[in-house]
Amino acid sequence: MRDELKIKNPIVHCITNHVVSNFQANGLLAIGASPIMGEAPEEAVELVSLAGALSLNIGTLNAMSLQSMLIAGKAANERNIPVVLDPVGVGATLYRAHAVAKILSEVKISVLRCNAGELAAIAEVDWQAKGVDAGEGQADIGELARQQAAKLGLIVAVTGEVDIITDGKRFAEIPFGDAVMTSVTGTGCLLSAVVAAFLAIKPEDAFQATAAAMKYYAVAGEKAGAYAKLPGDFRTAFINELALNTKSDMDQILHRKEESR
Repeated sequence: MRDELKIKNPIVHCITNHVVSNFQANGLLAIGASPIMGEAPEEAVELVSLAGALSLNIGTLNAMSLQSMLIAGKAANERNIPVVLDPVGVGATLYRAHAVAKILSEVKISVLRCNAGELAAIAEVDWQAKGVDAGEGQADIGELARQQAAKLGLIVAVTGEVDIITDGKRFAEIPFGDAVMTSVTGTGCLLSAVVAAFLAIKPEDAFQATAAAMKYYAVAGEKAGAYAKLPGDFRTAFINELALNTKSDMDQILHRKEESR
């Protein structure tokens, strides 16, 4: 799918947070996609009509960005454009929780891309989270993801030490990545946009597209982590590995993982 991305160069409309917009745009460019960043309600329909996918991120949510997300999301649905929702810190405040509930009720979401704490907050199960961090708890995240995917009628993609992807029936795990990824602001946010880019290439099978995106992303992180051990170095190395990553690289890392078991 990476080769298709470079050839088709899909536009991804991102209504995202101000902390990560530059990192997100550069990451999309690195994989061969074209980002459009815009949150004004007045242009939401026009921008999404240009795009192959829509990425929504509530990291720095406000009334205007929420309005734009709803307008763009509904316009995307009318045009059969896939929509990815990243519910950043949804459990931190009631405002975020109500906003995510409103988006989920009014927009058909293709993929809910979150961490364990965010999933737990949406499912309303007990979990100890700190701000936007994943936190910790006793819930079986794999089973919780499966339940929420079936309940909400979408793909749930949960990042962690082992990433989880499920549509309520199918289930995949991605055992790649590097711990330094959690020390760089925006790696999760960029992943959501990368998933959107892969969906733009293969909208007919959102599960496979999501799994492919998350595997590609995690392998790039593992490659970068092999030589960039500090957050500042890792950020640059990771963008480079997103641009350089190949199927051969992924196969080699998979082979090494299987041999080490």
